[in-house]
Parts: sequence; structure tokens; C-alpha cells
Amino acid sequence: MKYPIYFDYNATTPCHPQVVEHMLPYFSTHFGNASSKSHPYGWMAEDAVETAREELARLIGANPKEIIFTSGATESINLAIKGVFEQYSNQNQHYITCKTEHKAVLDTFKSIEAKGAKVTYLPVDNEGMVDLKGLAEAIQPDTKMISLMWANNETGVIHPVEEIAMLAEERDIIFFTDAVQAVGKIPVSTKNIHMMALSAHKFYGPKGVGALYIRHNHPLPKPKALIEGGGHEKGFRSGTLQVPAIVGLGSAASLALKNMKDESKRLESLRNKLESGILELEGTKLNSSQNNRLPHVSNISFEGVEGEELLRKLNKELAVSSGSACTSISPKPSHVLQAMGISPDLGKASVRFSLGITTTESDVDFAIAYVKETIASLRA
Repeated sequence: MKYPIYFDYNATTPCHPQVVEHMLPYFSTHFGNASSKSHPYGWMAEDAVETAREELARLIGANPKEIIFTSGATESINLAIKGVFEQYSNQNQHYITCKTEHKAVLDTFKSIEAKGAKVTYLPVDNEGMVDLKGLAEAIQPDTKMISLMWANNETGVIHPVEEIAMLAEERDIIFFTDAVQAVGKIPVSTKNIHMMALSAHKFYGPKGVGALYIRHNHPLPKPKALIEGGGHEKGFRSGTLQVPAIVGLGSAASLALKNMKDESKRLESLRNKLESGILELEGTKLNSSQNNRLPHVSNISFEGVEGEELLRKLNKELAVSSGSACTSISPKPSHVLQAMGISPDLGKASVRFSLGITTTESDVDFAIAYVKETIASLRA
């Protein structure tokens, strides 16, 4: 099968060869259960898990004991939000999030709303940015959590996390951030953050493993466990640890810490070239802030074409996503782009290009030419 050129790194990334190499022995030679404390098989597995915990902690500026391994970001998000809701079960509860959050966050808030929580969904401007004054005004006496993503998965827009974290700290409110698209791509810090979700497969680690950072030594409550049995991961997440995947997560974190600066600079240059070439076309528009965004992401809308046909033709040669990051070939209007004031039809005719480790200048040159050719044929 001939694959198209890959421009969908926000959806997932390939496992880095060094990550795979580090993982392989833990499927066979070092196959022990990390909870087996009485023999070397278990000791070896436990050491590998703790090494990975240290590697990930270094990447995000945390203490290793603040890292809780999960099956991925969706589980981490559910643990953070539902776990806090359960912790405050006998109180009135208000939460603040944003209309452009990932569906995993929005659907989890809908779940606790059905159980009695009040949730404020903040609007964004036409560049996808939240208003800090509006955030501060939304805080109520019973606000338990502010939940805002670090970087948007569709547009790459980066929220002012440091300012948000400081506001939450001053008001004594839990701040949880979905940092899935940021970790491993740009520098992040856990300063004044209470919980942070991340996923290995977004930065060249394996699928099926992620983590939730939970702040230690702070009076605000930690989430209640959603999975009981065995008391693994300090009681927050019971279940036999997936040692090979955790080793892969740690290895990917170490590579990201080493390569992030140079790779971000390289990808930003390629992204800018791609954008400049495509935006030469009439009736095209960049759907994000020019400055406050990830270095490898570009979301562009195309006037005068039908979204489903645009995506179908582009994906013959370029693996890209619609503005909604929809898995279907028939895109639905993106809730992110709609919140930014973009019409449903134009939202459907929006394409997210996300670059990564295998992207070359020749790939970008081909993509520019192919997009121009495709748009010309669709508008003819």
C-alpha cells in the first residue's frame, strides 16, 4: 500500500526507533510484574517504571512521586475531573472550562453536570484565545476547578497557562490542564498547576499509555480514584502496570527533552513555508493566532469548496485532518472553529496540517503544489 505523505502529527506520532528499542526487552527478557516485590523479575520491572517516572518528571518539571501512570489522556482527564467531583460530593460545585476544549474534557464535564455540577463554558475570540478578565469574572464562591487546555489540538493556539495558574493559585482553586498537545513539543512547567494530563503517543511514544500529574504537598484535595483494586499508583489508579509502554513513555520524554528546542525551530520554519505557500491562494484564511500557537500546526480554511470532497481529494496524497479532527471522511462542523465564529460550511472546508519528525522540505513543497492543484480543480 502506498501511504500519503503524513501531515497529521496532532492525531498521533510514530514510535521513535530508540523508544521501540528500549521497550522490547520488557516484553520478553524483563517481563516481570512491577508489583512483584520478592524476586529479581519484579525488581527489574519496578526499576524500569521508576526510571520512566523520573524521565517524565524531568520533562514537565515535576517530582517523580507526582506522576501517576494511566492508559492515556482520556483516562487522565476523567480521573482529574470526576475524581475531584467525587471528592467534593457533599458540596455545591462549580467548574470553569472553555468551549474549545477537547471532546474528552467537554464530555466529562457533561457527565458531572448530569450529576449536579454547574459548569461555565468560556467563549473565545476569533483567534481562539480566552479572555483572562472573563475567566476571573466567572469564578464563583463554590468554584472547585478551572480546566483549560495548554494548546488546542485543532488550531495549535496556546492559552496563557502561567497567568491562569497564578489566578487559580491566588483564588485557592484547583487548576487542571489538558497538556496533551503541548508536552514534548514546547517547554511546559507544573508551577502553580494542580493536575496535568498527557499522552505518550503525541510525542513519539507508544499508544495506550499516559499520565496524570497530581501536585504533592498542597492543601487542595486530590482526586478520588475511579478504578479500585490493588492500590497501584499511590491508590489513584489500580491495575497491573503496562511496563513496556511506561518504559516507552519515559524514553520518549528523554528524547523530547533533548531534541525539543532544535526540532521545534525546524518544524516552525517548515510550517511557515507551508502556510505562506497555501495562503497565497485567494479565499484562504489561517484559523488561529499568528503568534500564540504550537510551532508545527496550521489550520487553514478554503472558501468556495465543499469540505467532504476537499478532504477526500487531499488525502489521496496528503494525510491530513479536517478542522474537526474527525475520524470520518465526512467531516462535521468543528466545535472549536464554530466557537471562533467560523461558519459551519467554512469549518467543514478547513484542514489541519501538523508536521513532525519525518517532515522534510520536499514534503512541504509537494504539499503546497498539491493543495493549490486540488483547490483549483475543485473551484473550476
